[in-house]
Amino acid sequence: MLIIKKLFILRHHILFWKKQGKRIALIPTMGNIHNGHLKMIDKGRKYVDIVIVSIFINQFQFDSVDDFINYPRTLQDDCNKLNNQNVDLVFIPTEMDMYPNKLNNETFVEVPGISSLLEGTKRPGHFRGVTTIINKLFNLIQPDIACFGEKDFQQLTIIRKMVADMFFNIEIISVPIVRAKDGLALSSRNKYLDVNERKIAPRLNYVIQDMAKQLIDGVNIKKIIKKAEIFLYQEGFFPDSIDICDIQTLQPITNKSKEIIILITAWLGRTRLIDNKIIDISNCNIQSHLI
Repeated sequence: MLIIKKLFILRHHILFWKKQGKRIALIPTMGNIHNGHLKMIDKGRKYVDIVIVSIFINQFQFDSVDDFINYPRTLQDDCNKLNNQNVDLVFIPTEMDMYPNKLNNETFVEVPGISSLLEGTKRPGHFRGVTTIINKLFNLIQPDIACFGEKDFQQLTIIRKMVADMFFNIEIISVPIVRAKDGLALSSRNKYLDVNERKIAPRLNYVIQDMAKQLIDGVNIKKIIKKAEIFLYQEGFFPDSIDICDIQTLQPITNKSKEIIILITAWLGRTRLIDNKIIDISNCNIQSHLI
């Protein structure tokens, strides 16, 4: 496995593989590699000859300096896991490489509209940071495909729109949420949970499953959200947002909606957890949800 830190060396390898007609997959990460990342690597490997994983903790997408400073950094362990997964190249650039003009003077990329919805209202500028760094990585690595997890569903939707709008010749592969045995969605931030919080955390998924059942049964959306909110507070969470949206627009569902998504973000102690579930409601009575 190659470990590359310099841009010119990365470009050399990319050019070499492109001349050989090799297909390349990119899995962008901020490190702290877990089984969710490994699942994306496995998925990407099915379509290509070369798998590249980037590790870059992107300050541009963090809400606070403290969150950036405290983000888990496990580079040696990450490289060991990626080597065992037969990754071809790990790209580990510095902030100076990716933002040579410093953050305040950098050109940025922002997807309008959808970046300001849902998570975007809670974390202004977050998605601008995501789309800017992903653009830089796409330009450097020129992958044929890139894999992103469905846990960060709004991010996945934004990146798909960005790729279409900017005419990138890159296929975006989505990878379903990977969960622990108790149902908790895997996340690098799960390491922030203490022992007691880790026992409570899977109840977030329990709430989503219950909400999905109520939707199928035709319960009104406002009632479903209120019940979920009360349950989360009772269990020790502090809900940040609970939304039920059309999966295509991430806007409130209408009588034309066929697939919807439940999106929840909630604090448990100092850890912000996110989860979601996609539901087919094409055979349901939509009007009962909206009344």
